[in-house]
Amino acid sequence: MSYRPRRTVLYVPNHVAKFLHKARKLDADTIIFDMQESVPPEFKQTARDLLVQEFLQSSDFGHSEKVIRINSLESQWGKEDLAAIANLEFDAILLPRVESAQQLLESIAIIDQARGDQLPIMVNIESPLGVLNAQGICAATERLQAVVMGTTDLSNELKITPTYDRAGLLTSLSLVMLAARAYKKCVIDGPHFDLKNVEACEFSCRQARDLGFDGKAVVHPVQLDYTNDAFTPKLNDIQRAQSIIEAIEEANKAGRNVAVLDDRLIEPSLKEWAERVISLYNRVKDLGQNELIGS
Repeated sequence: MSYRPRRTVLYVPNHVAKFLHKARKLDADTIIFDMQESVPPEFKQTARDLLVQEFLQSSDFGHSEKVIRINSLESQWGKEDLAAIANLEFDAILLPRVESAQQLLESIAIIDQARGDQLPIMVNIESPLGVLNAQGICAATERLQAVVMGTTDLSNELKITPTYDRAGLLTSLSLVMLAARAYKKCVIDGPHFDLKNVEACEFSCRQARDLGFDGKAVVHPVQLDYTNDAFTPKLNDIQRAQSIIEAIEEANKAGRNVAVLDDRLIEPSLKEWAERVISLYNRVKDLGQNELIGS
């Protein structure tokens, strides 16, 4: 079973050349080249020009998946973004602030007309309406590969007070998680903005992992190591996964559909979890990140 890791999804502002250069050497599973929120209006054209120059120089960003977040196609900048990147080689387009299935499908039609291909799509869900319509958005098209939460805008519109445990966001995070998993989409938690509070960021990463997210958006390279680590299976995870697979296979040979492991009943569905964990572990090893795998 193949599993593409998106443990770390790094936003890179396109209007700063040194950030684009630096991104080539970073251990981010996914890089989002951002034309939207991190770029002030007066620098939109600069962001387009620098990104095109960088990609024409080389589209090699190591193992990182290359995603471009354009401005909303309903804004004054979105279609110009599409025109600028029409001939660039990258992996997906990220659409900001998607709030309905109809909006997503209309955006895809515009993208296809501009590019003439079937480029994979990702979406930001970052508003109450987007959360409430998450099921329809995730069901709308097979082209949708991943949902990336925009938790800052969502928190603001929910009028909640930010807390360490993000209690006010948990319902919204869970609703989007359910929608994504129902339609087999990757789902990424929003970023943590307190760059100096490592403990709080690590807590947020592990909370996202335990809620079921595939990874977390990152806004600064300093967060990459411990975010990668939080979403990387550890040796004891691998050992348990291998034991589960072996126990299920032995049970099947004996004509049983369930197994017992360490006095616990193991159902067949756990085999899928075990295979995914091992696949991610092997992918991390392939990337040469063995040092991130601890006990």
